[in-house]
Amino acid sequence: MSFVYPEFLFALSALSIPVFVHLFNFRRFVTVYFSNVQFLREVKIETQSHSRLKHLLVLAARLLTITCLVLAFAQPFIPAKNSSALTPEGTASIFIDNSFSMEANGTSGTMLYDAKNKAKEIASAFPPSQKFQLLTNDFEGHQQRLVNREEFLDLIEEVKISPSVKTVSEIYSRQKDALKSQGNESGSAYIISDFQKSISNIEEIKADTNLSCFFIPVKPSQSNNLYIDSCWFSTPIRQINRPDELKLRIKNTSDEDYENIPVKLILNGQQKALASFSIAAQSETEVPLSFTLSETGLHLGELSITDYPVTYDDKFYFSFSVAKNISVLSINGKEESKPINSLFGSDPYFILDNQNEMSVNYASLSNYSLIIANEIQSISSGLAQELKRFAQAGGSVFIIPSQNSDINSYNELLLTLEAGSIIGKDSSVTKVSSINYQSEIFANVFEKKKENKNLDLPVVSKHYIISKNTKTREEILLRLSNGESFLSKYISGNGNAYLLSVSLSDNFSNFSRHAIFVPTLYNIALYSQPNQPLFQTIGKEQSTEFANTNIAGESVYHITGLSNSFEIIPEQKIIGPLTSIVFGNQLKEAGNYLLKAKTDTLFGLSFNYDRKESVLQYLSTTELENMADKAGSGNFSVVETNNKSLAITLTELNEGIKLWKWFVWLALAFIVSEVLLIRLLK
Repeated sequence: MSFVYPEFLFALSALSIPVFVHLFNFRRFVTVYFSNVQFLREVKIETQSHSRLKHLLVLAARLLTITCLVLAFAQPFIPAKNSSALTPEGTASIFIDNSFSMEANGTSGTMLYDAKNKAKEIASAFPPSQKFQLLTNDFEGHQQRLVNREEFLDLIEEVKISPSVKTVSEIYSRQKDALKSQGNESGSAYIISDFQKSISNIEEIKADTNLSCFFIPVKPSQSNNLYIDSCWFSTPIRQINRPDELKLRIKNTSDEDYENIPVKLILNGQQKALASFSIAAQSETEVPLSFTLSETGLHLGELSITDYPVTYDDKFYFSFSVAKNISVLSINGKEESKPINSLFGSDPYFILDNQNEMSVNYASLSNYSLIIANEIQSISSGLAQELKRFAQAGGSVFIIPSQNSDINSYNELLLTLEAGSIIGKDSSVTKVSSINYQSEIFANVFEKKKENKNLDLPVVSKHYIISKNTKTREEILLRLSNGESFLSKYISGNGNAYLLSVSLSDNFSNFSRHAIFVPTLYNIALYSQPNQPLFQTIGKEQSTEFANTNIAGESVYHITGLSNSFEIIPEQKIIGPLTSIVFGNQLKEAGNYLLKAKTDTLFGLSFNYDRKESVLQYLSTTELENMADKAGSGNFSVVETNNKSLAITLTELNEGIKLWKWFVWLALAFIVSEVLLIRLLK
């Protein structure tokens, strides 16, 4: 305990006055003469011990009264642990968490409402001339400037729920930058938040000794939430008039079970599927939705459930396109391939073009999804570069060597495609011994996916030996019995390259006449379609890439809403054969959008709010205090109001707990006790 005016303690010497009076004010007994013993009944006998006790109690009351009065004038207080909670010389930077989790119910409304009230209380504890900075998850430019108290209170009223999510370390760093930008050497930062575990990375904060930080938790009345976490298709390829299945993952972060909750699937504004699910407390479940597409083109989807009070994550948006057909180009050596013509020419879903290696129309290559280099004896450097550009833009290249391939020219092509290389020819008879069932090419081809030594697979008379290169991203689809590759897949730029180790002629193998030939090339063609992501997340640094389209002049790509009431021009970069669209922070609202070039719609874009805020797990006060202590050098404190005004709590943090009022009340209590002792104790 300390004193504001310790010099008043000298007044304690006045305690000697009642002691002196008590010691020297001896009571003298008066002699009373009486002639009748009846007068003895009228005399009240007071024993010497009783009289001494009364005098001592009265003396104690007087001494304590004087002591309390002296201490009250000296103004005692319990010193504060942190004396910079309300430092008027520095900047007061106040952060209000306005993320979606603050929609949950608090003590007197939503948690955002409670947080705004706490910010107002902090402002009221400062003098009127104090300058403030208001910061939210939006991190907008105007939030860097300092305002007076009146402006600050007006800005608080404008704070609304935002999809943006920032970690505690990012918030502190922003507050520290604001302090330095204003040229202040010291200041205080207040972070008012629910302190979810997903954002409370306090251990990553680099403490600044000039900035005192105060964590002010806002607690929810309940932490129940049911939300859609993500969705995906069971198979990556969409085709019309074929059954399809969409799966969605639903999570329950509450402590209660849910039963028979409905979930709806809407495509292009029409309900396509309806299902229900049950989920246990603190768990997750997958819900399948089956439907059949009847139209090609762009499909904009929306999944929805019903939950309260956190509702921002009850809808999930996604989009995808269904191609009317797939264009395949076969660049042939001496002649066209009968097996390839028979496979793709008989299926109306595929459009097959044949071009001779000497008359390839390079300008039209971007119109195809799959290019087959069919038994070209020598790959020219020009064709190699064009195939590289095609693969980098997201296309697929299938390479079938000829019977007498120029290995050097092939290796130059394979090098540009980041594939393996051909090191020679092996004339020994062997056969295909294993199938990669984990590959998407064969994932749904076979009912039984177990190795069988007696399985009928292609027989190989001779083949080209393909070297293994650790720098390439290789996936062997079909393997020979000697361990070498029969068919391999390589990641090449944004596309794929497939390398077959045999010619399709019977001199090399019976692959072109084998039953596995059809599903192999069919699926390679199916998976050659460029796939845009089903959805993206608002607030993350994301982009999308696609092959360059014919857009010239002052025309630019732009993103519009479905009702055309929203339109932005995103950042655009041309990187080789690709165009990259960077979204940044321009999109603030979840939903489906359209990417357009002039008036043509290229594809759909779907954005969802970050689900980081959906996991309603909060740091306890003890956990928050422990993390604050570890953050460094006593500059971090946790402020708990304990049903008191936040302004009073901060004042106590700054000035300590004042005790003079208590001593005034004690002095009055001792005066009353003295009066009662004199009057009642006879």
